[in-house]
Amino acid sequence: MKNESKDKGTIVTLLERFTKQRLPRAQEMKKRVDRGELLNDQDHSFMEEVLTEAQKIQSLVERNPEYQEIYVKAVILWKEIIDKDLENQKKSLK
Repeated sequence: MKNESKDKGTIVTLLERFTKQRLPRAQEMKKRVDRGELLNDQDHSFMEEVLTEAQKIQSLVERNPEYQEIYVKAVILWKEIIDKDLENQKKSLK
């Protein structure tokens, strides 16, 4: 029961950070790469930080499967941003 309570507190904190900070920034970056722009060093650092955290919380999501859908959607969004940025980088080299 104690772990469940700790998990829920951690999840609430992570969801708040995600909805207020990370998702808005990711959506802004997605718009930029969709327009053909490249991500900058700050964006890459942000993406790396988020992906590192996603790996760390994977076991938390596994213990709380009701949050798996949002986790997967976030990972897919990050992958789309990374893939599009790589595509844009390749185009900029031509």
